[in-house]
Amino acid sequence: MTRVGNPPLKADPPDDTEPDEPEPEGKGPLRRCLATRETLPKEAMIRFVVGPDGAVVPDIAGRLPGRGMWLKADVAALELALKKGSFARAAKASVKIPPELPATLRWLLTERVADLLGMARRAGAAVAGFQKVQEWLQAGRVGVLLEATDGSVAERARLVGRAELPVVVALSRERMGQAFGREAAVHVAVAPGRLADAIRQEASRLMGITPAD
Repeated sequence: MTRVGNPPLKADPPDDTEPDEPEPEGKGPLRRCLATRETLPKEAMIRFVVGPDGAVVPDIAGRLPGRGMWLKADVAALELALKKGSFARAAKASVKIPPELPATLRWLLTERVADLLGMARRAGAAVAGFQKVQEWLQAGRVGVLLEATDGSVAERARLVGRAELPVVVALSRERMGQAFGREAAVHVAVAPGRLADAIRQEASRLMGITPAD
């Protein structure tokens, strides 16, 4: 697939004219899904804006200028929004919906998770391979465990065992391997911390908008 990122818009601050929903104690800002009308934390949603050409653009990092349109990170919500014309209604204008929008959205989130994983590896906060991951698990050094989407389910179960920790199944063995400069990686462990939290959050959004096999 041709790599299509966010268009080069001005780096002005986002203009979300809709006020935040009231925040429950201890929670961050909330937004309303344009398709399901659910009110959810921003971290569980995806922001979209309308580009200069009138096309709907995913704003994965939430930094592009323009009025934000928020969608629950869920494949059913995306399908519903496209079917009902929810983006045009939220934008209060006619908009273009690129036919490759769902694929572009998944690619952007895949790259975001992979980039974060690469950062963790360079910081010495991630290891790959069954043996190394097992050692980290035994030492209690794992904040999040990443398992390849095309890896062995039986081997995954043998590795995780009864460990109670977040397990992410979002990237292929090839894409995880690229983050470690190798052909493939099936098992990856990331140490607790901000990077592990960010990977878990972004992977959750990716898995949410990925259709089930």
